[in-house]
Amino acid sequence: MKDTQDLRTILSRIDGRGYRAYRDLEGSFNFHRFTLSIDHVQGDPFAAPSRLRLRIPLEETVLTDDLFSSGTRRVALQDFLIRRIDDAITRVTKGKRGSGKSGVMHIDSGGQEVIERTAARVTSRWVEARIYLGMPAAGRRVLARQAEAMLCREVPQIVEESLLSRDFPLTAAHDFVDSIENQEYIRTRLTDLGLVAFVADCSILPRESGRSQRPLAAGTAVPFASPPAFRVSLALPHPLPGTEGETTVITGMGVPAGVTLIVGGGYHGKSTLLQALQRGVYPHIPGDGREYVVTCRGAVKIRAEEGRSIEQVDISPFISTLPHGLETRDFSTDNASGSTSQAANIVEALEMGAQALLLDEDTSATNFMVRDKRMQHMVAKRFEPITPFVDRVREIYETFGVSTILVMGGCGDYFDVADTVIAMCDYLPRDATTEARDIATRYPTDRTRESEPCLSWRLGRVPRAGSFDPSRGKRDVDIDARGVDQILFGRETIDMRGIEQLVDASQTRAIGTAIHRAATQIMDGRKSLREVLDAIDTCLDEEGLDILNPFHRPERHPGGFARPRIYEIAAAVNRLRRVRIRGLSRD
Repeated sequence: MKDTQDLRTILSRIDGRGYRAYRDLEGSFNFHRFTLSIDHVQGDPFAAPSRLRLRIPLEETVLTDDLFSSGTRRVALQDFLIRRIDDAITRVTKGKRGSGKSGVMHIDSGGQEVIERTAARVTSRWVEARIYLGMPAAGRRVLARQAEAMLCREVPQIVEESLLSRDFPLTAAHDFVDSIENQEYIRTRLTDLGLVAFVADCSILPRESGRSQRPLAAGTAVPFASPPAFRVSLALPHPLPGTEGETTVITGMGVPAGVTLIVGGGYHGKSTLLQALQRGVYPHIPGDGREYVVTCRGAVKIRAEEGRSIEQVDISPFISTLPHGLETRDFSTDNASGSTSQAANIVEALEMGAQALLLDEDTSATNFMVRDKRMQHMVAKRFEPITPFVDRVREIYETFGVSTILVMGGCGDYFDVADTVIAMCDYLPRDATTEARDIATRYPTDRTRESEPCLSWRLGRVPRAGSFDPSRGKRDVDIDARGVDQILFGRETIDMRGIEQLVDASQTRAIGTAIHRAATQIMDGRKSLREVLDAIDTCLDEEGLDILNPFHRPERHPGGFARPRIYEIAAAVNRLRRVRIRGLSRD
């Protein structure tokens, strides 16, 4: 293996040459306590930065085996290390040095959520950080002196400060990992307790702004407090921060399975609670305020999404034959309405095995949610193809065991179908179930139920592998993400703006490549979409995220991926306009 002197020699030789001369650096270099591997060098200073790996033998660190003794703990430890490396890069580097992306160094770190990533790996033998570095250039010429400073001085300093320092915060690492394991433990207990979510007392739910997921400043936000009727106590595997001795009990509000309404006046915290629940499918970093807001893994946010494409979805439980005889049992469109899109979103979630549906009236189609008595008299049922959600929500729970949590501030018709009603006032909840039932009795709506039970929910569509084309120009595979909301898949852009539980662009990137892997290695014209994506999920469990890179080779930087749920992968498939999915044969 080459050493640091070899690295300096190469840099001296290529100084001032064309930028592509940097490719002479590809390979591994021994830095005494760690190994630097330069796996890919960008071809141009304006291209995506070069990919490097920093591998440190485990015995060079102070990390102990118990920090990564399970899958959950390993993911948590890796996340903790990624954040330390990111902080060290910020302290050590001086930013851009030259043209294009020169001098830029970063690691794919996350936000408030803790998600499995390719940015770091911890094994029983070594720790590896996968970073990006923009090789310095003047125009398109090599700046060897600056590159040497980055590779031979700054990189070792970053490794030292983040991973090798004698001052490594081992106690903080344990607290971080234990917190994530506590959260995942709560998630495993929800079903046994008859719950779909848990919100700990003293949680801070509001965020500092509409563009930030950081918690609202202390002293400004109202700490959450559970109503006595919903209070649940749980014994955790690890003590909570700041508790004495072996205190492991946490208390908070349990959200029961069934149909739950969240009601209250405007600006009193209804949507804030729902937003916390929809992100509660991921564990959160300690100190986030929402770290003990835990939602079942299969909770899916549903909204209206005008303009999305729909391919062969049976929306007939909600929408019968449309004008001009348009069939809805195998419904397709390139431009869905609010009601047809929301119906499709629900059916697609059920198809993927969702455990709970999360809805907010503010992002729902009004005519899809309810038709009151007056409107029923104005527009006779024979002229209205929509069966409103209020007439299906209980059936969904009774048929599939799928719960619904619904924010509702303007329509009391849902009192008749709710199991639980939580009223928010000044960001604090109270049990309003009995009150809602009393109101429903005293003030009946007299609306007519507009449906009979659906005898056949037709789920299980089969994707056609040949309709997934990731090619663009001369590239057979051209897949990337443009922020959180767009996937570039060959010549098509998949619009993911309506998928509110995506939290990271690296998840979005992973979805694109997961679809490609599914189409080329799993789809066979017989497996349903759920079977295909369950197989992808199992593959990621067994082989890790590195395999999502279609060009990946072992011992190479795989690129920046964060793990998505199958619900978001399915959402992308369902919005790929060129995709073809075989609907079910008609009964």
